[in-house]
This record gives sequence, C-alpha cells and structure tokens, in this order.
Amino acid sequence: MPKTVVVALGGNTFIADATHQSVPDQYAAAERACQHLLPLLRDPEVRLVITHGNGPQVGFILLRSEIAAAALHQVPLDSCVADTQGALGYQLERALRNEIRRQALAREPAAVVTLVLVDRDDPAFRNPTKPIGSFLTREKAEERRRDNGWDVVEDAGRGWRRVVASPVPKAILGLEAVRALLDAGFVVIAAGGGGIAVVEDEHGDISGASAVVDKDLASSLLARQLGAETLIITTNVEKVLLDYGRPDQRPVDVLTIEEAKRYLADGHFKSGSMQPKIEAVIQFLEGGGRDAIIADPEHLEAALEGHGGTRFVR
Repeated sequence: MPKTVVVALGGNTFIADATHQSVPDQYAAAERACQHLLPLLRDPEVRLVITHGNGPQVGFILLRSEIAAAALHQVPLDSCVADTQGALGYQLERALRNEIRRQALAREPAAVVTLVLVDRDDPAFRNPTKPIGSFLTREKAEERRRDNGWDVVEDAGRGWRRVVASPVPKAILGLEAVRALLDAGFVVIAAGGGGIAVVEDEHGDISGASAVVDKDLASSLLARQLGAETLIITTNVEKVLLDYGRPDQRPVDVLTIEEAKRYLADGHFKSGSMQPKIEAVIQFLEGGGRDAIIADPEHLEAALEGHGGTRFVR
C-alpha cells in the first residue's frame, strides 16, 4: 500500500559552510540534498512531501534590509519567510526536476507557498527564542542588541544568533491543496521555513505575524494532518547524541517515545538545536505516526535500510 513520508530538510542543508553561502552555492547544496532523497523518489509506493528550514536565508534578507534602510523600506518578517519559501522551493523543485529527468523517474515536483496559523496570544510573542540568521561573535551580537534592538542568545555552543518569536503551529492552511497534489502523484514541497506565520482576528481575517514557526514542529503537524506513516528530519549529525558536546557523548540507534521523553526531561537536548526535533518526533508518533528518523542527509539511505541515523518507535 502507498505510504506518505514527510522529509524535513534543515535550513543549513543549503549552506555547506561559511565560504559557500551564495545563491549558486545554495542551489548546489539543494542538488546534493535531492540526490540523498533518491531512495524515496525511486519507490513508487512512497507519497513524498519535502519541507525545509530557512533560518540562514531569512537572516540574509534581514541583513540586506538593514544595510539598505536609508534607501528602501524594511522587509517584515512574514514577507522574509515568504520570500525564502519561494526561493528555496524554487531551488528544490529545479533540483528535483533535473534529478528526476536524469534518473528517468515517473515523478513530478510542485512547490506550494504555505501559510501556518498561530495563536495571536501565544506567549512566544513575549519571549523570543527562535534563532535565525548567521552565527555571530559575542561582540557582534552585543552590538546588534545595542544598535538594532535585537534579542540575541548563545546557540548550543556554536556562536550567538538573533532570536525571534516562535509560536506553536495550530493549522496548516492549504492542507487540502497539498493532499490533492499528493493524490495526483506529485512530490510536494510545502511548509518551507515552518510556513508563513499568520494570525486570525475576531472576524476571521488573517494577517502576517512577526514570527518564525519552527520547521520541525510545523513538519510534524503537517505529517499528522496528512496521516503520514513516517517523518524524517535531517540535521548535521548522523545520529541523536546523548550528553552532546561532552567527552562521553554517545549516539543512539533506536528510541521509544518514553525514552525520548525521559532524555528530553533530563536536559540532553538543547533548545536551539535538537530539542524541537525530539519534540516534533514525539508529537508525530503520539499523533498516530508509525516511525520517525533523525539523521544527516549523507546517512539517510542507510537509515531507511535500518543501519543508520536514529529511529524512533512507539
């Protein structure tokens, strides 16, 4: 029987390193990501949805906006998310089309601009926690806090970053469009950057929110609403690590929901990196999903075969 698989690509999937951040570099990275998806693309029984992060790219737009502030209007955060969703969706669709042609596969991709509804009273708007943009030194972060009013935090030992509100996703708007495309046989690219955050007023009208929805939580919600069997989250480590960053850190092959909850409560996963991924997996499995995988793109095929990445089960 056909099964639905949602693959969430990290925003840093498109940024190989600090010296490869240009648009052509990002497209080359998108091509590599699509090559890692070939086992899923080749399986005729897999209905595939691809989501992706956009943190570095949103940061680039905001920085350009600041530099050009004397001559041009500022770009609102919801428009930044929309811009990156379109641009990265284009890069992924282009890369998929080329790879599908080269492999002579009977597939066709389609990117969908996706809005995600959040609660306008979500406490996240009063407590920004979502890292966006590139990593900064402590000195540069303090300069941004002082001169630009940014909220900045140290991010999982990797440097300092700007943080913005990250409300909980409540509903994927356009869900039926995604479902219809899947039913028609498309590989669907959706909910890029966690979706464009919107809020609803008392009349039911929606407007853009100054927020970034966590890509993994939005992907989990999308997977649950589609009734997907499998959720795959790619990151920059092959497997989930317990005691990450310590000399005794250790990889994990398989975790049950209860084990994942216990390690989460014990503080093994940092809020700016692995924590939302673990939370997304738990929500997916408790919401009816069959299994989930966290792995880096290079080990995705091995993870699908059962000897790579970290697999989560109920």
